[in-house]
Amino acid sequence: MSNDIVTARQAGRELAEQLGFSLTDRTMISTAISEVARNITSYAGSGEIRLLVDERDGRQALVVQASDKGPGIRDIARAMEDGYSTGLGLGLGLPGAKRLMDRLTVDSGPGRGTLVEMWKWVPNGA
Repeated sequence: MSNDIVTARQAGRELAEQLGFSLTDRTMISTAISEVARNITSYAGSGEIRLLVDERDGRQALVVQASDKGPGIRDIARAMEDGYSTGLGLGLGLPGAKRLMDRLTVDSGPGRGTLVEMWKWVPNGA
């Protein structure tokens, strides 16, 4: 499963490079992908990461969608707090990913899995 995280991270970095993101932004994007992918493997066991370029709020964005059919997140607001974890982690995954990206949304609930969507604005002129 750690190979899958590396594959997702690398695909995000490559797409970001093609879109003209700076090295710093590429690093932030790939790190955020690692965080949400690790959450999938830790809490749901399996899921998928989709990368796309799409319009968000009237601008082009590199969009990462991380979805699973796991147990879901009971309290999303709490899960977005630094240091909160229901597992053995440090509780930095979702809040950390949110800080690294321009936007992050979570759709989840007990027993229905989780969809995390995060995006970074494509640089002007790309």
